[in-house]
Parts: sequence; structure tokens; C-alpha cells
Amino acid sequence: MTIDNYSGRQPKSYTDSDFLQSPEARSLRIGAEYLGPERRFHDAEVTQTIIFFGSARIFSKEEYERRKHILNKELHDAIEADRPLIQQQIDLILKHSEFSNYYHEAVELSYKLTEWSHSLPIEKRFAICSGGGPGIMEAANRGAYLAGGDSVGLNISLPHEQHPNPYISDHLNLEFHYFFMRKFWFVFMAKALVVFPGGFGTCDELFDILTLTQTGKIGKRLPILLYGEKFWRKVLNFEYLHEMGMLDETDFALFEYVNTPKDAFEYLKEQLTQILEL
Repeated sequence: MTIDNYSGRQPKSYTDSDFLQSPEARSLRIGAEYLGPERRFHDAEVTQTIIFFGSARIFSKEEYERRKHILNKELHDAIEADRPLIQQQIDLILKHSEFSNYYHEAVELSYKLTEWSHSLPIEKRFAICSGGGPGIMEAANRGAYLAGGDSVGLNISLPHEQHPNPYISDHLNLEFHYFFMRKFWFVFMAKALVVFPGGFGTCDELFDILTLTQTGKIGKRLPILLYGEKFWRKVLNFEYLHEMGMLDETDFALFEYVNTPKDAFEYLKEQLTQILEL
């Protein structure tokens, strides 16, 4: 650099996008994913949440019909070589659409909880919170939206699947890079947790919270509902873990199975009435 092309002041480090995206600034990015959401929640006066976990791949009946219609059209227009693959996709949708009831039941439960929250004193109210994406997450935010309530979406930036659903309240639509900071915000304000059927991500989130509850790292009473007993008993054999001495009898008190929106709502209403001292 010469005197002739001297540019004067350089940008401050906290305005330098190259630095902020560097490994050296990782601690700043982590801190921002704590302080940024904290400010948003404070401004929105959100202090308590009920968390919904569940698969991003469980859709409404209407969405399954839409996808099936598109594939049937593709099948009709496809060359012979492509037909088996398209038919395989249609068969998968037909099989998977059996799970659509979970989507609609998540909408109903979220609606009931949001409606009940509106009847509570302002300082006792809670917001529905989901992972912000499609599937069961969308259903949770949709139920709150239909009930006229705000809801939170804690979205995570991923290459596939995870795009914010349209039912999240704009001012509570948050985007995360770090899974552990997202999980922190799931737990920090949670008063209860409802876990619908899901895959790796749902099980990861469930076991994180079960472990934190079991070990006393969550220092509060936190009702955990496993929605869809038949599904969860088939996926997670807790009885076998107990039989093998991996779980204590008391660990079964950490969660409750429920099968209908009505049962889930009544259980949560009873538990939260005590927790919130209503």
C-alpha cells in the first residue's frame, strides 16, 4: 500500500463480516445466539413456553394428497424407465400418510393450549414453541396461529428440510446455527414438553431433556408427554432397559404416554395449574 491509495480508517472488528465468520470469532457468534433471542423474547414478553417436538416429515392429509396428485401426473407422463421409481415414491406417500393424524392432532392440541393460555393472567401465559420447520413443527405453530396466539419457531440452518413454516409469529421467528444454543432456548423457558413421533432429531431432543431431567440438571418440574403410545413403545423399549438394569423404576415417572389431544390437554392443564400456581 502506498500513500496514494491509503484509505484511512479500517472497519471495527465487530463490523467486519469476514472476521465475524472466522474461527476466532466463534465465541462471539455463540454469544449472539444467546443474547439475540434473549432480547427478542424480552421485547415480546415471552417468559414461558410449551415445546412441541416431532418429525419434519409428517404432513397434513391435504399435503399428502397434493404430493400424491403431482406424482400421479408425473407417473402418467413418465417414460417407462422412470415409472418404477415414481411408483415407489407414491407407495411411500400412501404408507406414510397414515401418520397424518398426528399432524392434525398436534394442531388441535396447540389450539387448545393457546386458547387456555389466553384465559390466564398475563404473567402466567405461555407461548407454543416448535423447532420452526415443517411437519409436526408446522402443526404446532399452526394451532397457535388459528387460536389467535403468538408462537415461537427456533429454526436451525440445515441443507435439507428445515425452512421456517409460515405460521410462526414474525417477531418470534428465530434462526440458529448452533444446535446446542437452540436446545438451550428450548429448555430454558419450557414449562412442558410434548413429543410427537419423529426420527433422529426428535429422539435426540427427547433424550437430551430426559437426561437433564433425570440427572437434576433441569432444576424445575417439567412434564414430558410422549404422544402416540403405540409408536413410542415400538421405537423405544424402556421396559427392556429397566429389565437390564439400565433404568430405575423411578425413571418411568419422567414421562407420560398420551394418545389424544383431549388427554394431552387435560394432563397438561392439571400439571401446569400446579406448576404455575393458578
